[in-house]
Amino acid sequence: MHGKKTLSQLSPYQQGKQIEEIQREYGLEKIVKLSSNENPFGNSTKVSENLLAHTSTFNVYPDGHATELRSEMAKKLHVNEDELIFGNGSDELVQIICRTFLESGANTVMATPTFPQYRHHAIIEGASIKEVPTKSGYHDLDSMLEVIDEDTRIVWICSPDNPTGTLLSKEAFYNFMDQCPKEVLVILDEAYYEYLDPALDFDALENRSLYKNIIILRTFSKAYGLAGLRIGYGIMDEAIAAKINIVRGPFNTSLISQQAALLAMHDDQFIDDTVMKNRAIMHDFQAFLDDIGWSYYDSQTNFILISTPISGTEVFEYLLKNGYIIRPGELLGYPNTIRVTIGLDADMKQLQNLLYQLHLHINNEV
Repeated sequence: MHGKKTLSQLSPYQQGKQIEEIQREYGLEKIVKLSSNENPFGNSTKVSENLLAHTSTFNVYPDGHATELRSEMAKKLHVNEDELIFGNGSDELVQIICRTFLESGANTVMATPTFPQYRHHAIIEGASIKEVPTKSGYHDLDSMLEVIDEDTRIVWICSPDNPTGTLLSKEAFYNFMDQCPKEVLVILDEAYYEYLDPALDFDALENRSLYKNIIILRTFSKAYGLAGLRIGYGIMDEAIAAKINIVRGPFNTSLISQQAALLAMHDDQFIDDTVMKNRAIMHDFQAFLDDIGWSYYDSQTNFILISTPISGTEVFEYLLKNGYIIRPGELLGYPNTIRVTIGLDADMKQLQNLLYQLHLHINNEV
C-alpha cells in the first residue's frame, strides 16, 4: 500500500523504554523517570477524589463542543467561548493546525532545534520547512523574520522553548509581531506557561486583539499533571477557530479528559504549590551544577538542559543503569547535553550524588 510520499522523510515516534522493562534489564527495584517533563507532584486532589463521580455515562459520546469546559475556561481566561479550541493534548492541536493551513507549495518557519512535532506534521502536509538555528538556545526572531515570504503560512514560536527552557523577552516577541505579515499565523506554544515568573509573561492573551494572527497553545499535561488524560487548548481569533473546527474531529477530547480539566482548572493552590516546589528544587539543583562546573540553560520550566563534559548519551546510559531516566541531548539537537525534568526533592538529591560520582570519575579523582 502507498502512503503519502512525504512520509518517506519521517519515522514513527519512538517512545523510550518502559519502566518495567528497564527494571527487568538492570535488576532495579526503583526507577525515577525524569525524561518527559511530567509533574512529579501528581495532580490536584480535586481530580483524584471527584473525577469518577462526574463520569458515569461511558456508553455515550462526549460533548464534542466541550460546552461546560469551554464556558468555564472562557470565564477564567476572560476570552470569548468561540476563541477556544480543545485537543487531545496540545500535540493534536499542532497536527490540526498543520492540516488546516499547510499544503504543498506553502512553507512554515520554525527554530531549530525546537519541539519536533511542528516539523513532523508540516512535512506530512507537504509544506516546505524553513528552519532557523537558535542562538544560545533562544529563537533568532530577526533571522526568522528574514526568511518569511509570500508562501509562508505559519511561524512557530515555542516559549519557554523545549528543549532549552529559555524564554524570549517581551520586547523581542512584540518587535517580531509588529513586523510579521498579518496574513501569516504565529503559533505561540506556551506548554510551560504556568511555570513562568509572572513578571516575564508576554501577556499575549491580553494583547490578542492587537494581533489577530496569533494562536496561543497551552496544555493540562505539564503543571496540571494530567499528561495521561491528554487535553490541551488553544486561544485564537474566532475566524481562525472556525476554520480549525472544520478539520477537528467531532469527538476529539474524551468525557474523562474534559471533566478532569474542569476539576483541575479551579485548583489554583495546586498550581501555586507545584510552581513553588519546582522552583526551590531547581535552584538547589542549579547550585549543585555550579559547584561541579557544569553549565546549563536558563530555564523557565520544570526541566533543565545541562551541558556535559562527555556525550549526553554516555551520561544517559550511566544514569539509566542507576535507575534514572533522563533525555540525552543528542536526541534533541543539542550534543553533549542532557535534559532533566525537575523531580521530587529526595530523588533530585540522589541524582546529585550520582552526577557527583560521574564528575569525579571524569576528572580522574576516584
